Amino acid sequence: MLTALIVLFVIACVIGGIYYHDVTQKEHTILRNFPVIGHARYFAEQWGEYMRQYQYLPDWEERPFNRLERSWVYRSAKGVSNLISFGSEATPSFAFRNSPFPVLEEDCKPFAGKLIGKAEGPGSCQKPFMAKSFFNLSSMSYGALSHAAVSALSRGTAKAGVWMATGEGGLSSFHLEGGGDIVFQIGTAKYGVRDEHGNLSDDRLREVAAHENVRMFEVKLAQGAKPGKGGMLPAEKVTEEIAKIRGIPVGKPSISPNRHKDIGNLVELGAFIDRVRTVTGKPVGAKIVVGDPAFLDEWFIDCRANPHHCPDYIHIDGGEGGTGAAPSALAEATGMPITMAIPMVVKARGEHGLTDRIRLVAAGKLITPDKVAWALATGVDFIVTARGFMFALGCIQALKCASGECPTGVTATNPRLIRGLVPSDKAERVARYAERMIHDVEMIAHSCGVARPEDLLPQHVTEIERGIAGFRNTGAE
Repeated sequence: MLTALIVLFVIACVIGGIYYHDVTQKEHTILRNFPVIGHARYFAEQWGEYMRQYQYLPDWEERPFNRLERSWVYRSAKGVSNLISFGSEATPSFAFRNSPFPVLEEDCKPFAGKLIGKAEGPGSCQKPFMAKSFFNLSSMSYGALSHAAVSALSRGTAKAGVWMATGEGGLSSFHLEGGGDIVFQIGTAKYGVRDEHGNLSDDRLREVAAHENVRMFEVKLAQGAKPGKGGMLPAEKVTEEIAKIRGIPVGKPSISPNRHKDIGNLVELGAFIDRVRTVTGKPVGAKIVVGDPAFLDEWFIDCRANPHHCPDYIHIDGGEGGTGAAPSALAEATGMPITMAIPMVVKARGEHGLTDRIRLVAAGKLITPDKVAWALATGVDFIVTARGFMFALGCIQALKCASGECPTGVTATNPRLIRGLVPSDKAERVARYAERMIHDVEMIAHSCGVARPEDLLPQHVTEIERGIAGFRNTGAE
């Protein structure tokens, strides 16, 4: 009997010690939020690779992001080796055409930066923005993300020298923590820059623009998760603080109109862009999901005829994009995929002679170096991702984003779950992910024989399989 009690006491002490360790350590969110039992996940993750022949699903079968993609992000964010053994597990849809004489390391050059906005002439702004990185953080709102997640992203992006987009939820103190470059997004509800009637306020625009590190403004027409539908924030996420930032009632669902009520045609879109640029003195872009290709021609014709209507950049979101709550009919089946959208917009921009005037930013599941390098080669100027940075924060693809019960605290409203995400630790992971992405895209460019990633061209990449639209014409066949 005594022996049994001693054994139980020892077991209790061990479990208690593990519990104390888990709740006090700051590196693993799952262990902080789910002490002791959370080790089961890490055990499966670590030892699963030795049990591959017994797995029911291959690593490339999971959705929306497979294990191979997520693993690359996790390992990059943690700063551990991304070397693989025994060959690739993936079946690529495209391949880069490596040069027999790759660029020597001592001859490689970093991204030179690109200017967004023009300083003189019609459609100019007082403060054009010299973007330092081709890879940046896409739009995610405070409210959809927890304060701890926004804080970590703000600090990490600033450290890596990449810009951070606010999403349509307005500008919070957590966005400003890191002191890095910020893109302020204006959604259909005008959160953060609206008056008491919900209309765009010039005074609020000036207040936001007064922050020196708010570099650009973005008019959101659509996003990949829900083209044709406004942002959706459940009532439980509309706290007093969120309501104050957005200018909305506390505790009620925050559902944006499905489009800007004051933008119903190209003339009104151009006037809106011109107004925001004139009031703020900073570059203004538009976020779209490509639908009717004829719209692009009509838009660019209007830009040539009315230069003050011209956006400084266009953010192309693929139909497969999206981080927030969305109706499945829109998320699954509406909007062109990024592999079709990018070549279409690049072609139209070139045909109308606007390549040097309008920068292109692309998003839509571009979370690994091969996809980012492909987008650069296809003709865009910048790539942004939201979900890639969510994985860097520790997201495990639990698909609980809209519930407020995200187990890693990224999109949680439950204080206990948010506590598990330590901004100081996750900021380092955010920075390492961005830095590793930039490094590996540069490595692909050097392998193709060019010194800079922006020198990648369509002839550097070619389709392998016929199933992926958009790649077929990128190679020099």
